Amino acid sequence: MAINEGMFSSTSYEWETPQELFDKLNNEFQFDLDVCASHSNKKCNKYYTIEQDGLKQIWNGVCWMNPTYGRSIHKWVKKSYESSLTGATVVCLLPARTDTRWWHEYCEKVDKNVDIRFIQRRIKFGGSKGDAPFPSVIVIFRKKM
Repeated sequence: MAINEGMFSSTSYEWETPQELFDKLNNEFQFDLDVCASHSNKKCNKYYTIEQDGLKQIWNGVCWMNPTYGRSIHKWVKKSYESSLTGATVVCLLPARTDTRWWHEYCEKVDKNVDIRFIQRRIKFGGSKGDAPFPSVIVIFRKKM
């Protein structure tokens, strides 16, 4: 198996947030909204499902985002960045893909407040038997002060 195959291999692009990780972040941020959820994996009382399409909704308050990790991830990161410009705080669990365009266009922008927290070990997503095949990072987009 090639390195890239191992980084992106999965039968699904959905990775359920580990509860322990979410609880720790929720204690810090007190989330209002899960912007990318399903009825079975929602982390907040208020959440958007795939049918509601969180990308088409307005994100306010303190938002949690663990998007699908497929080709549309750049749209979710862009929406997180843009929502922070209008006052939302968006805390994102993302694959640490620092070589991608979306990482450099949004996570590395210097004209906004962003906090990047690399996770030391590979995490075990909910429902999985082993560790993720990629490193993860928490990216926090905040309104520019």
